[in-house]
Amino acid sequence: MSDFVQQQNNICDFATSESWVILSPIEQSIKRKIEAVGMPLKDWDIQINYGIKTGFNDAFIISTEKREEILSNCNTEDERKRTAELIRPILRGRDIKRYGYVDNGLFLINTHNGVRGRIPRIKIEDYPAIKAHLDQYWDKIATRADKGDTPYNLRNCAYLEDFSRPKIVYPETTQGAYFAFDDKEFYIDKTCFMLIADEAEYLQHTLSSRLFEFAYKRIFASVELGEHGYQYNKHALIKLPVIKPEKSFKLEKNDIDTQIYKLYGITNEEVREIEST
Repeated sequence: MSDFVQQQNNICDFATSESWVILSPIEQSIKRKIEAVGMPLKDWDIQINYGIKTGFNDAFIISTEKREEILSNCNTEDERKRTAELIRPILRGRDIKRYGYVDNGLFLINTHNGVRGRIPRIKIEDYPAIKAHLDQYWDKIATRADKGDTPYNLRNCAYLEDFSRPKIVYPETTQGAYFAFDDKEFYIDKTCFMLIADEAEYLQHTLSSRLFEFAYKRIFASVELGEHGYQYNKHALIKLPVIKPEKSFKLEKNDIDTQIYKLYGITNEEVREIEST
């Protein structure tokens, strides 16, 4: 044991109040290179928020077939149009993959509670077909904790408008760096987070890369779940140092991992270590 400790030891000087981690020499090298050129995401102009909490998904998250049934029960074309606009596509954590997502055919009945001073609360009386659907679940929706001014409304959400913006979506619990770019105005459920940034596409490619998957899991912060899973904790994610690009900079869509390795000066030996994990 004494020989092993002497051969594998690593010197830490604890010179700052920053958190520390025990790393192999090659992991230390990768960490230094990322930190030398990257800016922690907490210092970027970004917003990270979790998805919609309905309080009772069975009532508020519906299938394509149920959506069509509700629309067919509308009494007028005007009601049908307004109702269709209120029923929005939604993603769950399991639907999000590396660089993309699976359209699951699910929809959110977005009877939101409004945003003070900007968006009025949805009045269920204006949507009779949706009210008839939700009334079937009255006992559950009336007693749930996550609700708005009425049982028909979802809880307050100050960032409601951000769901319609181009954004990165990702599951909190995952087995890989599953970050997807969405510009189709999908909503997300409570098992996901969304990241709003001017550089959303660039960040999506960076965070999905093999380098940053390795960096998050092995170097900067990781909450491991079982043998293969781990959690993309918001407070850990914002500590990741990422190169802030010039406005004109773009990553080519082909072979993104190689481009990311080059940006951070990762050697062939270090690439082999990353790829081997």
